[in-house]
Amino acid sequence: MANELMNRFNMDPFLDGLANRFFNTDDGSSLLSAKSLKTDITENDKDYQVKVDVPGIDKKDIRLGYQDGILSISVNKQASSQQKDEGGKVIAQERTSGMMSRSYSLPNIDKDSISAKLDNGVLNIVLPKLSAVEGNDDNTIDIE
Repeated sequence: MANELMNRFNMDPFLDGLANRFFNTDDGSSLLSAKSLKTDITENDKDYQVKVDVPGIDKKDIRLGYQDGILSISVNKQASSQQKDEGGKVIAQERTSGMMSRSYSLPNIDKDSISAKLDNGVLNIVLPKLSAVEGNDDNTIDIE
């Protein structure tokens, strides 16, 4: 029965080929896939540190935003390839594009102090927390 279920997704070689070309570039790396934007988030007393895997993506193709306690990351990648015969005539030319986005709820951030750096295919984002009001750590409001 498991084989029958798996075979249902491999019924059309043309569509399977399109999907494989979209999600895999010529060098075997993934253009964009469901497993893209793998993220690690750590928290300490001062900030959140977010690390997102974006191999092969230029920083111009990444958009970051922070609004209402939500960090949003979107990646828009476009690629093209061209094959020529011995005479230099183009015999095939393909273009692919894809978009992936994720959002993370990270409240109480000093929005003006957020920093981001792309280093060797890893996007490092530091989101400093807002300073707690001194003497009022339990989020209660004193009544006069």
